[in-house]
Amino acid sequence: MGLLDKLKNRTQRAKGRAKEEMGRESRDPDLEAEGRKDRMAGGTKQVGEKAKDAAREVRRSGP
Repeated sequence: MGLLDKLKNRTQRAKGRAKEEMGRESRDPDLEAEGRKDRMAGGTKQVGEKAKDAAREVRRSGP
């Protein structure tokens, strides 16, 4: 579950970057904002996955 989620998050971030760049080039502020939103959402989810991984490591290395 973790690896697949991480790949989805990276894909979402990449799509967001692409939308953001296309919005800048076409001078479409709505598309640029949508891309920024997608990129930030993917990044936020990625942070959550890293936190889950850290929690698992703590449990594994417990007493």
